[in-house]
Amino acid sequence: MNSQDDQHNSLHNTQLAEADDAVIGKAFKWSLAAILLIAASVGSLVWIAVRPTEKLADRKTELALPEVRTKEAESLPSLPFSDITQSANISFRHENGATGEKLLPETMGGGCAFLDYDSDGDQDLLLVNSCHWPDRQSPSQPTSALYSNDGLGNFQEVTEVAGLDVVCYGMGVAVGDYDNDGDPDLFLSTVGKNLLFRNDSGKFTDVSAEARVEGDPDRWSTSCGWFDYDNDGDLDLLVGNYVEWTPQIDLAQDFRLTGIGRAYGPPFSFQGTFPYLYRNEGTGTFTDVSEACGIQQTNLATDVPLAKTLGVAPCDIDRDGWIDFILANDTVQNSLFINGRDGTFRDVGIEAGIAFDAGGKARGAMGIDVGCFRNDDCLGIAVGNFANEMSALYVSAGESLGFTDDAIPSGLGPQTRGDLCFGLFFFDADLDGRLDLFTANGHLEEEINLVQKSQHYRQPPRLFWNAGSSGFSEYVNIPASSARPASGALNAAGLPNASGLTGLAEPLVGRGAAFADIDADGDLDVVVTQIGGRPALLRNDQATGHHFLRFKLVGTSDNRDAIGAWIEVRQGERVIRRQVMPTRSYLSQVELPVTIGLGREPRVDQVMIRWPNGSEQKINEWKIDAVTILEQPSHD
Repeated sequence: MNSQDDQHNSLHNTQLAEADDAVIGKAFKWSLAAILLIAASVGSLVWIAVRPTEKLADRKTELALPEVRTKEAESLPSLPFSDITQSANISFRHENGATGEKLLPETMGGGCAFLDYDSDGDQDLLLVNSCHWPDRQSPSQPTSALYSNDGLGNFQEVTEVAGLDVVCYGMGVAVGDYDNDGDPDLFLSTVGKNLLFRNDSGKFTDVSAEARVEGDPDRWSTSCGWFDYDNDGDLDLLVGNYVEWTPQIDLAQDFRLTGIGRAYGPPFSFQGTFPYLYRNEGTGTFTDVSEACGIQQTNLATDVPLAKTLGVAPCDIDRDGWIDFILANDTVQNSLFINGRDGTFRDVGIEAGIAFDAGGKARGAMGIDVGCFRNDDCLGIAVGNFANEMSALYVSAGESLGFTDDAIPSGLGPQTRGDLCFGLFFFDADLDGRLDLFTANGHLEEEINLVQKSQHYRQPPRLFWNAGSSGFSEYVNIPASSARPASGALNAAGLPNASGLTGLAEPLVGRGAAFADIDADGDLDVVVTQIGGRPALLRNDQATGHHFLRFKLVGTSDNRDAIGAWIEVRQGERVIRRQVMPTRSYLSQVELPVTIGLGREPRVDQVMIRWPNGSEQKINEWKIDAVTILEQPSHD
């Protein structure tokens, strides 16, 4: 039985082995077939990849190069500015009352203005002063200073005779004939109650209280200006206010510079304030319409006043015949208020693109000016900003309210990044018909270089020449060594300029800045104020041989100063547009007459005046290289 079982098991195992060999053989055959198929496929792919191809003929394609804008080569003009401060008999020294406590207003003041206060046809000079703080004992208090011009650029102080020897902690000035009697009146902004002086044939009378423009006694007012916002023929008054400030608030925060000690506080540590807009009632009194007209904006998150205004710029931005205005605000958004023509304003600063920088950040805005610097339909808004922020150059797209910051493509931005810019204005320094740009610079902290090596307390002013041609502009810094001043010129310290360079080489603690033709030679001279020091009166000694037109407009149905009027001069294909607007820069006012450079070509094809009331007047006669006085036609 066991033998049979063993045989059976042996047979079964043999059968299983044979079956397994059959399966393995069959599997091997299929695997081999698969391997051969894969090899064939791979070989096919390799053959396809390396197979010989028919050589194709080379094809030539023209390379399309990007369009390149070109401009005619321009060489820098010789633009010497001689510092004639002492030789012109300007002995003024600014007093800020500083004794080491570092109170913020001490580093912010110093306005100036050119005006014809005595109506003799030349440009006189007002320099705004601050004073000692009330708790500081002093045998005498400084006042602002008024200097009368002899017509050749020589000045004599007439402050006391003119009735302006009034003590205040002054900041800025606005010049305008608010009572339409033919002579310019003065408004002084201060830390405290503001002051309005009525001009009666060269003698000034304080009418602040009766005119109702003093403002709040605890307010800090800054840049200010006159313009006719309601087109009723008299001048209204715009006053910018900075921050809510008292010595107690300032001292309690104990601002410090690392390793140095007490420092001037940053504006974001103080609450904002509302600006003032005063409507002229035509009776010598004014009504505060700030709230009713819609310019009192609040922060949407905190519901506190938004503005921290240092610069104001009235201008008809949308060109509808009604003056709008811009507020240059420090560390908060700038505002562009469009005139609603019904007594109200609407802020479109954000939509228009001027509220912030290109990255959406607010900057430390101070001085501001507006001008047609490209001699086309575009409008430029230049704003001086804090150190390391570069100045702004917002440019409109034709007549639209859309602005882009062209500071970098124009060349202005990179050249101003290191400057702390206060005063700033457009003017035609070489009378070539293009608006150049002047900036007054200076830091807040005397010791700033110890903590920031790239910064200096005293900084030279800058002149940026407009080299625009072929349809676009480029601003080029005129080097301080480009020209020498007149023989015997003295610098702002009253000493001969040892460097022998132009007056633009002298470092200043610059604040206010203004321009005027002080010596009746046709070109525009400049004054720059300093904190706690003497101003710099810079005479323009350019000798390009360029021609010019100079207009003094007199309103009849409009305000007598014709503030807001536009002058349009056509030379062939070139159209030069300038607005009558003395409110420019920082805390300052430029002269009222308008100078238009013509370049080497004295030919003028047409002159058009657009008066503030919207009427147009074609001028048939004008004087080349002289002043033309134009009175508004009575039928207007």
